Amino acid sequence: MSPAACAARVDCPATVEDVQAVVTEARVPQHLARLARSIEGEVVPLLSRAVRVDPAATLSPDDLARFIEFTLAPGDAGWLEMVGALRERGVPVELIYLDLLAPAARRLGEMWEQDLVMFSDVTVALGRLHRIMRGLSPSLGHDLHVPVEGRRALLLPAPGEQHTFGLSMVAEFFRHAGWEVVCELDSRSIDPVRRVRREWFDVVGVSVGVDARLDWLRDGITMMRRASRNRGMSVIVGGPVFALHPERAAEAGADGTARDAREAPVLASRLVAAKAGKR
Repeated sequence: MSPAACAARVDCPATVEDVQAVVTEARVPQHLARLARSIEGEVVPLLSRAVRVDPAATLSPDDLARFIEFTLAPGDAGWLEMVGALRERGVPVELIYLDLLAPAARRLGEMWEQDLVMFSDVTVALGRLHRIMRGLSPSLGHDLHVPVEGRRALLLPAPGEQHTFGLSMVAEFFRHAGWEVVCELDSRSIDPVRRVRREWFDVVGVSVGVDARLDWLRDGITMMRRASRNRGMSVIVGGPVFALHPERAAEAGADGTARDAREAPVLASRLVAAKAGKR
């Protein structure tokens, strides 16, 4: 997917009728068919429960189970109505992203691997998750009330990684924190070293799902730093590899790792500010 496509926007509805008006039938992008194979390595963990919200504006395990059923069912009526109802009862968009969409994507991948659902059904369901995320995108900024900073980030998966749903979610949080984001979802379509040599980026974020990618990551980070137009460029990493062992981020040569999508732009801003202060 190109950066322009990754930055696409649609208006966020507040009611079921509005949802139905803006979310229309569309072909599922071909790259979604690859998501099911590795979605269990989702790079975005569940949101911390530190956020205080009205009990009526929270999500339950029953909500997740029902939502997954709707994404696998024929037609769009079920999930359209559910998303609209969640917004009407005041569930924050960040909770829908991190407590509904991300765990639903993981569960869909597990169901496919366990032969509980057909590959084609999972592909369509994942396509619906992307459509929901795009539909809610404008409201994420309103819910978070984050000021614009105007910094630039390049987000990409390590070679061979296909954790693009989680990476797309991280990109949304960066955008609504005021960053200009270049989000590359297909590792085959980008040469990160050439990209940072040609364009200025304050931060590069890399998603890594398995230990086998760590060797590339060490060399890749070194080459990106050497080639970068911005000699103070920061590099952050995320994914299951670092969730249990955050110390591996430093071992790979990165400046840090974020626990979830919401924390990633906060970490990035802190790193950029720290490096600017040293100049």
